[in-house]
Amino acid sequence: MYNSSLLVIQKLLSTNAYLGHRIPTSDFQGYLYGFRNEMAIINLEKTLICLRRACNLIEFIIRAKGHFLLVNTNLEYNKIIQQMAKKTNQSYINHKWIGGFLTNWKHMKNVQKHFQDFSAHSNLKDASTSSPFNSFPRFRKMQKCFEGIVTHDIPDCLVIIDANKNSMAILEADQLQIPIVSLVDSNIPNRLQKLITYPIPVNDDSIQFVYLFCNLITKTVILSQSAWLLSQNPLSGGRRA
Repeated sequence: MYNSSLLVIQKLLSTNAYLGHRIPTSDFQGYLYGFRNEMAIINLEKTLICLRRACNLIEFIIRAKGHFLLVNTNLEYNKIIQQMAKKTNQSYINHKWIGGFLTNWKHMKNVQKHFQDFSAHSNLKDASTSSPFNSFPRFRKMQKCFEGIVTHDIPDCLVIIDANKNSMAILEADQLQIPIVSLVDSNIPNRLQKLITYPIPVNDDSIQFVYLFCNLITKTVILSQSAWLLSQNPLSGGRRA
């Protein structure tokens, strides 16, 4: 177990996940290892513990046939998030959070249905333009909001890549008591950190770590889905008649 943890920490070190900011917020101090060249150094042992807790939550949700919503506003991570969402069949938002997306879910669900009906409209298929988005600005706006949503049910959990840029999503999830898994950097405001159920202390500017994190969540989901299927049909792994 010790060797396994050491290998994971070495992998985290290679992603620069330990690099914090010059002035970390007071509530983040508990996640620090110390300072080097006036820069905060994040304690990766605590990062690893938080990752395991987050994965345990994801596993529980998937085994209970629930789903989570990935929230990202960093253009650099868009492709990573899209690939992860497709592999796991989960919803994602890669653009600015819409106020009321969770707290006004009934209305948003109706808007989502309108978007789906509009995108499937037969007139669009016969349009002479190269893309329906060019002729329908409203459609383009809706696409940014709903292209990654694959369910009409409110999510059982939010997985947020950048907490500092998604404070509205955090506030809405907290209001509805929806668990939040989020990467938190050392400069996260105290008021936000207190609302995050499963914080993961890390350098959230590291694309290598974001890729590693998404890969970990993807594997957790796939394994959990397989375990659920096996529990529904325990004889499926046996010999054929």
